[in-house]
Amino acid sequence: MMKRTLKSLAIYIFLMILVIVILSPLAWIILNSLKTNREMFADSLALPVSWQFQNYVKAWNLGLYRYFGNSLIVSSISLVGILTCSSLLAYGLTRFQAKGSHVIFLLVLGGMTLSEQLALVPLFKILKAIKFYDSYLAVIFPYIAFRIPFTVFLMRSYFLSIPKELEEAAIVDGYNSFQIFTKIILPISKPVMASAGIVNLNFVWNEFLFANVFLNNKKIQTIPIGLMTFKGDLKVDYTTTLAGLIISSLPLIILFLCFSKHFVRGLTTGAVKG
Repeated sequence: MMKRTLKSLAIYIFLMILVIVILSPLAWIILNSLKTNREMFADSLALPVSWQFQNYVKAWNLGLYRYFGNSLIVSSISLVGILTCSSLLAYGLTRFQAKGSHVIFLLVLGGMTLSEQLALVPLFKILKAIKFYDSYLAVIFPYIAFRIPFTVFLMRSYFLSIPKELEEAAIVDGYNSFQIFTKIILPISKPVMASAGIVNLNFVWNEFLFANVFLNNKKIQTIPIGLMTFKGDLKVDYTTTLAGLIISSLPLIILFLCFSKHFVRGLTTGAVKG
């Protein structure tokens, strides 16, 4: 009993230390976003002399509202495209025993090895040729294409854990394949959909490379690029930039807190299948 108690205590202590290590940078950013620049450089660990909540208003009025809206548009369309294409492909690979399905799956997984940096120049030329450059589509299509391989891999494992007897019963009731997918598979796949949604949204929302190269017009730039405009040629307003970082992080934090249970279930269910 004593040995088990000491083991549990050691685990709790380790987890507490891990929580402190993870939350410390976030606490530092929040603390300094409520200071003036002079206070932050004087002592970045001290409490603010006066709480500068206007830093958040200033960051929003400097144009963050526009970048925030652009990120919402790009992220929403990209996420719908990623989940739709990946779920259909993953379902087809797990349920339709067509010739070459394993080859197709290997080719899809091969997409996970493709580096964004290597594809940057070819993508730039393609987007220029089809007149998509400097538009929302210039980043939406690459986001969908680059996130499909991982999402298919995640969803395929989950779909393999779903009993086929459910689909056989639906076939007896007269359902076709599309009806089975939309009315049976998708409703019981909410955990993996939540997991895939959060993981992909985190990527799309914070992606910098494609957005920096393919979006030149400030009216359509996303948050990672927009925050760079807070940096002047000779002066940087650090506290306002930190406030902008907090605002841009809120959607992901809120989303994860709302769907954390589904997120964990989606990553663990079917982990040993396939």
